[in-house]
Amino acid sequence: MSDVNITSVLQETRTFVPPAAFSQQAHVGSPAAYHELWETAKNDPARFWGEQARHLDWFEPFQHVMEGQMPETKWFTGGKLNASYNCVDRHLKTWRRNKAAIVWEGEPGDTRVLTYQDLHREVCRFANVLKGLGVTAGDRVTIYMPLVPEIVIAMLSCARIGAVHSIIFGGFSADAVAERNNDAQAKVVITTDGGWRRGKEVALKAAVDESLVKSPTVRSVVVLRRTGTPVAMEPGRDHWWDELMAEATADCPATPLDSEHPLFILYTSGSTGKPKGVLHTTGGYTLATMLTSKWVFDLKDDDLYWCTADVGWITGHSYVCYGPLANGTTVMMYEGAPNWPDEGRFWELIEKYKVTIFYTAPTAIRSFIRWGDQWPQKHDLSSLRLLGSVGEPINPEAWMWYHKVIGAERCPIVDTWWQTETGAIMISPLPGATTTKPGSCTHPLPGVVPDIVTKQGESLPANSGGLLVMKQPWPSMLRTLYGDHERFLKTYFSEIPGCYFAGDGARRDADGCFWVMGRVDDVLNVSGHRLSTMEVESALVSHPQVAEAAVVGFPHEIKGEGICCFVSLTGGDGDDALKQHLKEHVRRQIGALATPDMIRFTSALPKTRSGKIMRRLLRDIAAGRERVQDTTTLEDYGVLAKLRASEE
Repeated sequence: MSDVNITSVLQETRTFVPPAAFSQQAHVGSPAAYHELWETAKNDPARFWGEQARHLDWFEPFQHVMEGQMPETKWFTGGKLNASYNCVDRHLKTWRRNKAAIVWEGEPGDTRVLTYQDLHREVCRFANVLKGLGVTAGDRVTIYMPLVPEIVIAMLSCARIGAVHSIIFGGFSADAVAERNNDAQAKVVITTDGGWRRGKEVALKAAVDESLVKSPTVRSVVVLRRTGTPVAMEPGRDHWWDELMAEATADCPATPLDSEHPLFILYTSGSTGKPKGVLHTTGGYTLATMLTSKWVFDLKDDDLYWCTADVGWITGHSYVCYGPLANGTTVMMYEGAPNWPDEGRFWELIEKYKVTIFYTAPTAIRSFIRWGDQWPQKHDLSSLRLLGSVGEPINPEAWMWYHKVIGAERCPIVDTWWQTETGAIMISPLPGATTTKPGSCTHPLPGVVPDIVTKQGESLPANSGGLLVMKQPWPSMLRTLYGDHERFLKTYFSEIPGCYFAGDGARRDADGCFWVMGRVDDVLNVSGHRLSTMEVESALVSHPQVAEAAVVGFPHEIKGEGICCFVSLTGGDGDDALKQHLKEHVRRQIGALATPDMIRFTSALPKTRSGKIMRRLLRDIAAGRERVQDTTTLEDYGVLAKLRASEE
């Protein structure tokens, strides 16, 4: 990084106060209540987190809340607990034992409901299955499954016996599975014969078989029957889930584990080199996901909560499984795509199950906009009381569409900022306390102390773009990169002395609201000014003909870097006249400095399987370079070929 000060050009003045009725029943119901919590946590973090940690069930009490300085901080040392116990067992002592824990629908329309008592039985049985396969505390177990209830059962079973789960999203290739198996030295792989995606079968067992040629540490494979397609089963190595479960008992007490015992490894792609194995531990992560779920989603006992993320991503770990279940929430899960068999599937499910909380990604919201208002308007969405956004900054116009069309202008929106590495939500509105602004994740949560700084670590004044850092440790922070602590220190703690550097640029406005401007790597350097790609994208998406946009830089002999915009339209084909019109639109919205040099129309953008636009690949295309980046997370390789074939 050279000069990191980022010129902010986005102007957004609309504000939305929480509905009074919502605030009256909220866990945190006023700005004053929020500020009291936040100041208490900032000024005496050990006392604050120690009090909050007593909301968990401990087998042995912790002796110290926090020990050591960031990045080597340890949390709740001396204490013993179990994440599986906190998500399942403790609810069996209450009326929640007969409450639905998971309400699931498969893409073909099959359904299941598991109460907390059902979930406990299945988790105990599968934990005994793992024990029978020789899995012990500390062993790594790969989970490579579609979004079926058994993926949650498998991860909670690992947590129950102290095994470390490594979940690999079910869309990854065999090579990606092998690479992650080998890095984690996985002992067991849990998979299915296949899964459903847009009416087609994804052949997961076949991919596992291919990966195991290169995965010498894997001794056993457990296969759940999902699609019924015949698959190869290697005697001695491969086992059917149902056959093992038929022999397993439901008696498996949760193992007391040290607070710092590893809970899971989750691999996140790097721009170069092998994926990074982010390691999270038991006590701090469980506490942070439980608290943030309660605060941010204002969870109540009668809620039906739906986070649309796949469990293979951190959002699914934290806000499909551990956070909501630790609160005794009823969690909705859906196996398939939002546009199968048509673009109304999500809205149909909300109406059918009376979903109250809906948490999804900006890329999905932009797809909903492109598909048209007629799809949500066909369905009764009146059960919704809260909406959420996760994964990347949300464009203000997409926020407004979400507010008006899905929320009917009555549902607060929680725009959450956090990362795989942070484990839990860090900056977000609290829906009963925070005045929201479209495009802003607003204020840090209690216990989170962020700042906007220069590369030298100097705090910047309001509305100055810079680096988003964390100045105090927090319980759910990653502890290391598995097998590579030196890379952990270099990646996250070497840029800004004494701080965790998130990799994102941001600004803080005069009201103290944070505006994340995207990855620092995505910042443009135009004629000596550093511009946020997110802000240019927001200007483009505010045009009624634009459904989605991705902005990258390319070498420019005069400006240093030019602005290249990849644009998907709401309908029809683009032409030179529309290109010129959009350039003028951006100029009017945010100024001449941000006028695009190049606009390329495309029917689709290259995205990860979690829905994030892969701007680093677009930078290669804009610059005319051959692809050199890691593409293991790319969903559709055909998109790249089409983009390379197109011309300005």
